Amino acid sequence: MTPTAIGVDVGGTKVNALRVTADGKVLDRATLPTPEDADTPVDVLIDAARAVLDVDVSVIGVGAAGLLERSTGVMRFAPNIAWRDAPILARVHEAFGLPTVVDNDCTTATFGEWRLGAGRGHDDVLYVGVGTGIGGGIVMGGSLQRGARGFAGEIGHLVVEPDGPVCGCGNHGCWEVVASGNAIMRDGAAAVTRHEHSAIAILAGGEPDRVTGALVSQAARDGDATALGILAEVGHRLGQGIAGLVNVLDPSIVIVGGGVAEAGEQLLVPARASYLTHVEGRELRADVGIVEAELGPDGAAIGAAVLAMEEAAP
Repeated sequence: MTPTAIGVDVGGTKVNALRVTADGKVLDRATLPTPEDADTPVDVLIDAARAVLDVDVSVIGVGAAGLLERSTGVMRFAPNIAWRDAPILARVHEAFGLPTVVDNDCTTATFGEWRLGAGRGHDDVLYVGVGTGIGGGIVMGGSLQRGARGFAGEIGHLVVEPDGPVCGCGNHGCWEVVASGNAIMRDGAAAVTRHEHSAIAILAGGEPDRVTGALVSQAARDGDATALGILAEVGHRLGQGIAGLVNVLDPSIVIVGGGVAEAGEQLLVPARASYLTHVEGRELRADVGIVEAELGPDGAAIGAAVLAMEEAAP
């Protein structure tokens, strides 16, 4: 019997649980919606993990969006999920009695890409997870960085537009407000009324509340000018932020993952162009690739499982 691990990714819209092998092969999966009730995200996490549990599972890894305190496994705050001071590590260990590792979801996605995906062979990696919000992960000198409390990588909450829209963290104009899936949805919903003949409006049936990031991406793939313009603007703002982070961290590669990354080159082409415009010493950094994550939307869950195998395997 080959040991396997459960990896669970708790994001702003869904909980994704996978049972995987040490090389990242997915053997089973379960997906549940992330609840809005502050008391239930951990219950749903446990339900999703139980759905893929098998006798050969030796460890459980959890990647959860928010400020996850590494020393205690407690989720102290999450801007896009209702939980506060949630004892994730204790609850999961109590439920299954298995060695458990809990970390930020973008940190686990970073680990997965570094070990098994687009970051293989690199010692200095910046991961940018673009989904409901924006999260990040950092590898420097061949080591995964967590910071003093485990809060490192909250790159989406750099304030780039002080008078901009309010963010889930309470500040105004955070990077994730202008360059995430929420930004695409917000601009797409506005386009339904402003551009009633656009593919976005048609696909949404004229109802702004039906607009999703996936719908805007589909309209862009169909050549809709309004949708392409939205992705170009979000990509531009994404590239601006990446340039600032490259100036600070000097990575050899930037990996863009998360649900919005499924827009692919329609998002990354304008992001790369904007990055080159704003990064310091562009002629010295021409080899810094901005690439799409290889593990796709499963990256955080796969990374959580592989991380647990490395750090908690009996």
